[in-house]
Amino acid sequence: MSVARANPPSATPSSATLRQQVYAQLRSAIEQGRWPAGMRLPPSRAHAGLLGVSRNTVLWAVQRLLAEGYVQARVGDGTYVAQALAKHGVGAPSNAQLHAPALVAPPRGLSRRGQLVADTAARWRPPLVAARAFRMGAPEVASFPFAVWDRLARQASQAQRAARAHYLDPAGDPDLRQAVAQWLWASRGIRCDAAQVVVCSGSQQGIDLIARLLLDVGEEVLVEDPCYPGIRASLLGHGALARPVPLDASGLCIAQGAAQWPAARMAVVTPTHQFPTGVRMDLPRRQALLQWARDHDAWVVEDDYDGEFQYGNAAQRVPALCSLPGSERVLYVGTFSKTLHPGMRLGFVVVPPALVEAFAMARAITDRHAPGDAQAVLARFIAEGHLLRHLRRMRELYLHRQQLLIGTLADASDGHWQLPASDRGMHLLHEVPTDTDDEPLARSAQAAGVMLVPLSRYAIHSPRRGWLLGYAGYGDEEIRAAARVVGALAGR
Repeated sequence: MSVARANPPSATPSSATLRQQVYAQLRSAIEQGRWPAGMRLPPSRAHAGLLGVSRNTVLWAVQRLLAEGYVQARVGDGTYVAQALAKHGVGAPSNAQLHAPALVAPPRGLSRRGQLVADTAARWRPPLVAARAFRMGAPEVASFPFAVWDRLARQASQAQRAARAHYLDPAGDPDLRQAVAQWLWASRGIRCDAAQVVVCSGSQQGIDLIARLLLDVGEEVLVEDPCYPGIRASLLGHGALARPVPLDASGLCIAQGAAQWPAARMAVVTPTHQFPTGVRMDLPRRQALLQWARDHDAWVVEDDYDGEFQYGNAAQRVPALCSLPGSERVLYVGTFSKTLHPGMRLGFVVVPPALVEAFAMARAITDRHAPGDAQAVLARFIAEGHLLRHLRRMRELYLHRQQLLIGTLADASDGHWQLPASDRGMHLLHEVPTDTDDEPLARSAQAAGVMLVPLSRYAIHSPRRGWLLGYAGYGDEEIRAAARVVGALAGR
């Protein structure tokens, strides 16, 4: 059964919650005839996976439709669009609708591909509010050496500033590409030529370029389950089919993924610190993934979003997947949004030499190139050792904040929440049994001013449940206060 798509959630008021948006989509699909009277609704779990939301979100929306008479539940047989609606002309599609494709451009005039992009709003919305504990992915910004950055910027001559005011190479400033290549070799063990580095506006644009250039509509991509919804949204926005693959203690279960989705052309992974579970992909699994790519003539995308934050002895830090022998089919995506700050909007992709020109042209078509001044200052910031010194300070600070979070939350919850310590990353996961509903506590925390994201929001088919707590970007007192809120709520 094909599932008709309703208008994108962006058509609903911005204040609407995610479940209200899903409800509005389903009701619109019924009222406009895309879901005709008598049609059986998809199973809630499968429908949640299609929309990229939790099953509870879909169940809430369906329950509301049931209360309003739009649908009817048949015991043991599922839920159907109410037959009585046809008498009133609701849910009765016209001849044009009966023969129209499932994906129909809305009145605003979006193309089918444009509608795919708009539909991603149901799966992922970038946060627009200021970061507060325990939102994920927020680095420490107040400690960034702005004075050093400003001094480097002022040292540029008038001629240099004038040269950067012109149109520049879309692949990036040559000095920055060279600095990144040298940094990757020193910090992540990746040997690459500077010409292979394509500068972009953060990892999200890097994923977008990869999907646009290497995937055709309808091609399958293996993604981790749970995973970062921004990756999945980008793939789906380009018409690719994101195929969920479960995780175990060794990382992505590539053998299971290959067996279930034999036609997959790409795998997107976070092997150093899996997002969001924190699992590190071990060496045998990495080698199996690279072998799969060779055997299937497929690509592997390595999103190394926080690989620089590994705590402890430098000799014990895990190198990047891209540094292993046989990694010729790996595209490495890096970002300075975590190592420095998100407002910089600079990242990069390391691509095979044969693809550099295509990636540069795709970047040129999108937004021509990154700001020249910012690229030049970052190149010097790296080359003169400021990035290394900043990361050393942040590693010490983040490890302290992680330990503070663990201890404070254990005390505040009377020992009920014992977060496992981690030797990497910027967040922790408190996992609970799969039959736990992790949404209510998240909503209560939100009402109390604390961002506590449930693991279920990152799951596609995975039954794993729990809560994620980012700690890197928050001061000691904010961590203590937020931990006391969560501890009190968890102890109810």
